[in-house]
Amino acid sequence: KGDTSEMKKLFQLLLLAAAGSVIWTSCGDDEAKSTWEAYAEWRQTNETWVAEQEALRNADGTPYYQKVVPSWNKDIYVLMHWFNDRAETAGNLSPMITSTVTAAYHGRMYNDEPFDSSAMFTTQLTGVIEGWQIALMNMRVGDSCKVVIPYIVGYGATGSGAIPPYSALQFNMGLKDVDAYEVRP
Repeated sequence: KGDTSEMKKLFQLLLLAAAGSVIWTSCGDDEAKSTWEAYAEWRQTNETWVAEQEALRNADGTPYYQKVVPSWNKDIYVLMHWFNDRAETAGNLSPMITSTVTAAYHGRMYNDEPFDSSAMFTTQLTGVIEGWQIALMNMRVGDSCKVVIPYIVGYGATGSGAIPPYSALQFNMGLKDVDAYEVRP
């Protein structure tokens, strides 16, 4: 009879845990849905701005930005415009995902509102947003460029600090050094 009572308590505990899980999950869905709805206009404005940037042309009709799609996910991208002559940096190091780099940057929202900058920032590529990973792995030491980062490879649906959810970001950035570099196999 003791085993039956313990089984009944265990069953009740499992039911309570399952119910709590359903409540927790549905609350999470409601929060995600409300964030999606609350930022609908902001999200659309940011998506439209990224599309406008992608459509920009130089005076000669060539694209202003290069669309850079990483090999690991063909559904994501950043837009990059180099300020320097890349022929001058052709033999310089280019970081890998496991590298540590030093970069300088000025970050702004789509509407040119600044949110962060640094004259010298050292980090591992694994510690930055995916948009930065894509951009930096396509740069060489000495390169400087403007990078447009769609929200999906930025801070996504959560945002960060002063950056609201669904924010497209733009950075003027320069790769100063690859501090820890691994030899490619």
